[in-house]
Amino acid sequence: MVALDFTTTSYSVVGKPRERYNDLAYQKSSGGYFWPVRYQERLDSKKTMTQQRSRRQQGLNLLAYRISCLALSILYPLPSTLAAHGDMKSDRIQIYKSNPRYWQYKGKPILLLGGSVEDNLFQIPDLKEHLDLLNSVGGNYVRCTMSSRDEGDVWPFKKTGELYDLDQWNDEFWRRFSTFLELTSERDIIIQIEVWATFDYYRDNWERNPFNPKNNSTYTAEETSLPEVVDGHPIQTGNNFFWSVPKANNQKIVLKYQQKFVDKMLSYSLQYGHVLYCMDNETSVTPAWGEYWSNYIKMRAEEAGTGAETTEMWDKWDVFHPQHKATLDHPEIYSFCDISQNNHQKGQTHWDNAQKFRSTLFPIRPINNIKIYGSDTGRFGNTRDGLERFWRNIFGGLASARFHRPLSGEGLNENAQAHIKSMRMLTDSMDIFTCEPNNALLSNRPENGAYVIANPGREYAVYFPNGVPVDLDLSAADGNLKARWLNIAQSQWVKEEKLTGGTTVTLSPPGKDHWAVLICVSLHENE
Repeated sequence: MVALDFTTTSYSVVGKPRERYNDLAYQKSSGGYFWPVRYQERLDSKKTMTQQRSRRQQGLNLLAYRISCLALSILYPLPSTLAAHGDMKSDRIQIYKSNPRYWQYKGKPILLLGGSVEDNLFQIPDLKEHLDLLNSVGGNYVRCTMSSRDEGDVWPFKKTGELYDLDQWNDEFWRRFSTFLELTSERDIIIQIEVWATFDYYRDNWERNPFNPKNNSTYTAEETSLPEVVDGHPIQTGNNFFWSVPKANNQKIVLKYQQKFVDKMLSYSLQYGHVLYCMDNETSVTPAWGEYWSNYIKMRAEEAGTGAETTEMWDKWDVFHPQHKATLDHPEIYSFCDISQNNHQKGQTHWDNAQKFRSTLFPIRPINNIKIYGSDTGRFGNTRDGLERFWRNIFGGLASARFHRPLSGEGLNENAQAHIKSMRMLTDSMDIFTCEPNNALLSNRPENGAYVIANPGREYAVYFPNGVPVDLDLSAADGNLKARWLNIAQSQWVKEEKLTGGTTVTLSPPGKDHWAVLICVSLHENE
């Protein structure tokens, strides 16, 4: 067992920032973080006595959790066979040191793009072929709900007779999970695990779930106070399975087997460095639940000689609902944010909400989108909505974008493949990690007409959802510029033109529908 170091935190951002950030230059605050200078004054104005007391209380809460987790680690140690793959400390996915809005993996910055046919990919039969398809179009990001509710899935516990035994594992479940980890690692595909697949614990799915006391021989409803029937939607929080933690009901029997499940999962996943951890899917339960499991997972990672990046996903579509503050305001618990529920919003509102959330996030952390809704087959926007959301998220300076599985999203169908491939073509042709969303550079722009991410004076990328012309301010750029047009639907560079810096130019896409243009300073006068 590795001794814990309570003085280190997984969300600190260290390293000398790049000079080229200009107005995004960093300075170290008394709290030990690096903040953009231009936000520091606003931050200082918020440091009231109440907030300082709150921060001290957060520290005490975290210390109490770490002490309780340390005690649990003695009672329930991880398997001694756990062995990390590679140099986990330096190679694992973690916050990018030079720009903490993004991730780094194996020491290099990485932009996460993805889509898949299912959420619990480890349970599908043609896993290898699906991962190869994603890889072939430049995708490197998938979701992994620890779910067993669909036809053909298996549950993690062994069934003996008519009942499950929570003290025995179903080896097939863990074989599938282990294979998934290995195949994604081989392809450098980052996975975002959702530890508790919320919908597995409600309605008909709870009727079949091994944790339901009527389905196992390990504990009874009387011993645990767990319901045998849960008729309501998860938003009604009718299953007290999610109140077992010490700050809630402190139901030790249930918590023991929840820990057993998480420990088994971690005995596989902590051997790899390409895993992110989200506590739940669209949860509405007490914040104490996610807080407990985030700290538990980070504690286990420390014991294994590595680290873990964690977040929570809340149900509310409005990312400024108080639910989301449990993540937004608590970097000591969660090292990154996931705002997938913002992908229910459309058009300009979708962009504006993400940008507001991004601008208020302190300290700066990656913002992920593991689910992008929108498909003609679903209920949460049409295909155009889904494709636009994908582009707005990346042009909005967010760290990841993945198409949600059908029927609610495009998954990895032909549309998704083309847009993932085009996004990778574009972002591989620029240094997106030094750019910022900057729609102030645009004029004569209709609502939802165009979006720009740029490092002014060096490179500019503009996305056009509908092929409508717009004016772009190039006053920060000197000399000759080269513009390349990308037909997104065809994943083809189709047109080049020369531009002159120091002025405002009109950009007219070669056609309607989805287009992007990349404008860079020419390296040679004759380019």
